[in-house]
Amino acid sequence: MSAQLSLRVPHDVAGLVARLHEAGHEAFVVGGCVRDALRGVEPGDWDIATSAKPEAIQTLFRRSLYTNRFGTVVVQTGDREVEVTTYRVESDYADHRRPATVAFTESLEADLSRRDFTMNAMAWRPSADGGELVDPFGGRADLERRVLRAVGDPGERFAEDALRMLRAVRFATTFGLEIDPPTARAIGAHAGLAAKLSGERIQQELRKILAVPTPSTGFRMLADLGLLRVICPELEDCKQVPQEKALALDVFEHSLITLDNTPKDDLVLRLAGLLHDVGKPDTFDGGHFFHHDVVGAAKARNILRRWKFSKDEVAQVSHLIRHHMFWYESEWTGAAVRRFIRKVGLESVDALFALRRADNAGSNRFASAGRMVSLEELWQRVEEEVHSASAFSMSDLAISGHDVMNVLGVPQGPGVGRVMKELFERVLDDPDLNEREQLLALGRDIAARG
Repeated sequence: MSAQLSLRVPHDVAGLVARLHEAGHEAFVVGGCVRDALRGVEPGDWDIATSAKPEAIQTLFRRSLYTNRFGTVVVQTGDREVEVTTYRVESDYADHRRPATVAFTESLEADLSRRDFTMNAMAWRPSADGGELVDPFGGRADLERRVLRAVGDPGERFAEDALRMLRAVRFATTFGLEIDPPTARAIGAHAGLAAKLSGERIQQELRKILAVPTPSTGFRMLADLGLLRVICPELEDCKQVPQEKALALDVFEHSLITLDNTPKDDLVLRLAGLLHDVGKPDTFDGGHFFHHDVVGAAKARNILRRWKFSKDEVAQVSHLIRHHMFWYESEWTGAAVRRFIRKVGLESVDALFALRRADNAGSNRFASAGRMVSLEELWQRVEEEVHSASAFSMSDLAISGHDVMNVLGVPQGPGVGRVMKELFERVLDDPDLNEREQLLALGRDIAARG
């Protein structure tokens, strides 16, 4: 018993635990919800472990569904869905991810011993007199010491499930923990097993790492533990490549500084910041990185596809990387600014400037100062053009291809596109031309020239 400890468990969840006890079964809330409650964080989900078999759980709770062979019954309380799982032990992780054999057990401690980290291997039984914490592996003390430690033999835990190594980095990054040295050494020894992980699983962990205020911590940890070489050799290769404009020692460090300077809540920009210079190792000629934006866009596309990011996310990130090396001179005309907007796409302008600002933050401060002045001057001019309602795509023109065919009599085919394209170029040079009657008159002349 723990007289000095009390965890607040929602009434409906505590009711499920009490009902199982009244029926003669052990029952505890377990895992991440106990960990989060001890950290003073409201758990997102509540899970229960019990000695009751799935059939007995369903008998007690009519609003339930037995979901899998692992003994998990989902119980609907009215307020939430709660996973109620029979105590179990697992073995024969043939693919280093899923157990081939699952057996039910009567022992809570045996159930907790199969879990990944001590902070996730705790259980709490709510009761009227406060409750009971079961903590056979010292998870509470590890949390207080801010240490992440594997349950039992860390090598065995990671050989069972390779995803646990990425979870270790994610937990350490998001909770601000140090990885226990034996646990860290075991990750290094088993890092190669991460090659067996699916892209979807890797993506899920990386999304959470990228969402923390300083995600560079997680990526340095991945590199130090040998995991980055396995899941993203392209980024690992950026180490030791000198960064020509660097505060950072190499391209890898520059990329991490850029990453940290992107907005926390924008996944696309975070990915673009991380991968924006991934083309540099392949284009380094001893002093320059010619076309590293083109090479980097292609490599980023391959990396993100491998990690199973959505087509839209892949397209946005690779587009930003492809265009992040834009240049500007004060002598640009208004038409040149409008052509720049057209080239990068009006929908991408804000993100592209945010990426460039983050990129400059990781550069030599003297060189960066001039770049920032130039960048902000271009940004001001872009804003002026956007506010003036200029046309940045053919869909912004005051006439359409149907008008070219129906009003000007141009037959359907390449001639319509030729007229529209020339009209668009004329409007880029002079936005005042973007009026229906003017465009129709210009279109007649263009069509007459054939």
